[in-house]
Amino acid sequence: MKSAESPPDWTSVEIAVPRQPGRLPGVGMAGFRQCAPAHVDIAMVAHPSVTLLVDLSDGDGLVRDAHGRRGRGSTVAGLAPGDLRLGGRAAKGLACLQIRLSPLLAAAAFGAPTDLSGTVLSLEDVWGRDAERAEERLRAAASWDERFTIAADALGRRMNTRPSPDPEVAAAWRLLLTSRGRIRVDSLANEVGWSRKRLWSRFRSQIGLTPKHAARLVRFDHAAHLLAAGNAAATVAAASGYTDQAHLHREVKAFTGTTPTAVAAAPWVAIDDIAWPTPFADPTSPTTPIRPVPAR
Repeated sequence: MKSAESPPDWTSVEIAVPRQPGRLPGVGMAGFRQCAPAHVDIAMVAHPSVTLLVDLSDGDGLVRDAHGRRGRGSTVAGLAPGDLRLGGRAAKGLACLQIRLSPLLAAAAFGAPTDLSGTVLSLEDVWGRDAERAEERLRAAASWDERFTIAADALGRRMNTRPSPDPEVAAAWRLLLTSRGRIRVDSLANEVGWSRKRLWSRFRSQIGLTPKHAARLVRFDHAAHLLAAGNAAATVAAASGYTDQAHLHREVKAFTGTTPTAVAAAPWVAIDDIAWPTPFADPTSPTTPIRPVPAR
């Protein structure tokens, strides 16, 4: 993911957030609308969530370029989607609803996580005709608050009819988040009361990444936000648990294809504190680690 050639002027972008965030635990939403027509081309920075971008623009609307292939319209980006650029131009300015979902919910909302991890698909590919119906309702809505409600209802209906991940997998994912990716897989398995092999297998099938890869993604996300806050790369490396600055550079390169300096200036990260003012809570299962209880 290269640095953006034409980042948007955020002073001309309307950013809307729900009045009451957290209606669906594990789901975060934000609305974006350009106040004036302009061509946009920005690189998406990997985040520990599955991302849905619903195109609400007029005309050609949202354009995605992933793995050298271009497409248009609403997009679902899995965990660690690789080189993904988003942009385009519309007569009245681009507009989209961005939804971040915990990977614990991705299988219920979109299908098997192994089909989403590292991939970028159109919403139509995932939801079929339901995608068009959802887009029509969202476009016809009179306000962002109404759009947030429509989107939450659509996602909630899907989640209520699909099985949840194993409690141990959910607990392992939350431990990765709270430790900022700095817990070893052996320790993770011990905390949830599973063998390393069993955790590896179940986590991979239900989240879409191995525990080790997921930990790297969470740690990278923490480092990316520290870089965006203006911290020096050496300071970020030490604070994020990398062995040295070179290690941080390699991980940033692996997730973005670019450098820590470019990530620090990435528009996608720069507006995170505005679009996502509070972290969304992960759903399901207890908030404490699951450990086996000895028989009495």
